[in-house]
Amino acid sequence: MGEALIFLGILIFLAHLFSMIFSRKKIPDVLLLMIIGIIIGPLLGLISPTFMGQAGSIFTTIVLVVILFDAGTDISIHDLKNAWKPTITLSISSLIGSIILVTIVSYALGLSLISSIIVGVILSGTSSAVVIPLTQHLKLSKDSKTALVLESAITDIICFVLTLALLESAIAGKGVDFGSIAGGVISSFVMAIIIGFVSAIVWSSLLHKIRTFKNSMFLTPAFVFVIYGISESLGFSGAISALAVGITITNMEFFNFKFIEKYQKGKHLTQTENERAFISEIVFILKTFFFVYIGISIPFNNIIALIGGLVATLILLGMRIFVAKYFSPKSSNGYDKSIIALMIPKGLAAAVLASMPEQMGLAEGGMIKSVVYAAVLFSILLCSVLIFVIGRYPKANVLLRIFFNTKKKSNTSALSNEKATFELKEIENKEE
Repeated sequence: MGEALIFLGILIFLAHLFSMIFSRKKIPDVLLLMIIGIIIGPLLGLISPTFMGQAGSIFTTIVLVVILFDAGTDISIHDLKNAWKPTITLSISSLIGSIILVTIVSYALGLSLISSIIVGVILSGTSSAVVIPLTQHLKLSKDSKTALVLESAITDIICFVLTLALLESAIAGKGVDFGSIAGGVISSFVMAIIIGFVSAIVWSSLLHKIRTFKNSMFLTPAFVFVIYGISESLGFSGAISALAVGITITNMEFFNFKFIEKYQKGKHLTQTENERAFISEIVFILKTFFFVYIGISIPFNNIIALIGGLVATLILLGMRIFVAKYFSPKSSNGYDKSIIALMIPKGLAAAVLASMPEQMGLAEGGMIKSVVYAAVLFSILLCSVLIFVIGRYPKANVLLRIFFNTKKKSNTSALSNEKATFELKEIENKEE
């Protein structure tokens, strides 16, 4: 026990160190955390993936609830109103392309059609935990940065919604019944959204009184756990209710109702900076342990899953290059598009969703988890290495040179080369 506590303490210190390295060197902290898991798990055999036992499913559920609530608090209706067109264009084109291509790869591995689609949906989004910190430290235009951040948040939500709907259909033995899936989304998720929305309105109206309690910082997460449990008990999606609570609390200024105006007038209805910081700290700790757990669970003894994860990652990168070329915000220059093309990392949302088919008793759940975990590792590794290289050596930006030269077709070859050279010099100057 003493050794275990020493390890946990050192791990938290290392997580903060890795976060600092991320901010300075652009090497994702989640990649370094997975490497620790790989070392103590598959390499040294100190811990096996089954060490958590039944507590593993509880831990996964807690992570699911907290990250969904936190993702909801990052969705600003105001930002969506200002940047919804480029964000939706980029998100939907990437999402559809990813689902189709990864589904084909998964089916080729021998998975059933419904399991292949589930893998495709899980791997169709981008990781907020990787994308958001990277965009904060890269010299991108405002429109490109906003589109990438919103894309990571929106695709996480869409992945959760579609994956949960597909899992319910698969567990019920209905296969790929799109009518049933649509009905399940309407009945389960819409009611879950209503529960989350109404409960968030009530909770926000009471926040000014709740803050008078001693040690009240954890009451909002506790309330989200309760709402999750109520939704699940009623047969609806607790995960979507948790997401709805986060979105509603963050955007309370858009929800003004006469019948509760007296309870809201002059009150601070959204989370304070301290409350947001507290939730962020919880997410940070959960993320630390979860990515180490992923590293421990990487299926190095399953060659098919590793190959599937690697092939899916490479195909997603190829698809993303064309998405970046044709569906990036109009103001994006060649450098912006080259960064958008590399933003394929899969993270916490994908990893949490990957463990759910197995927990829910899906026959191919173990293989789904193995393929997704491998893709999480390879996608983060590929993204971080390529961004580090072109950040340190701008002339190595092959994507900018070949795919994203921003010349018009009518321009001469000499003029296009001059513009490409100018862009590279501009990047070098920024880096200096």
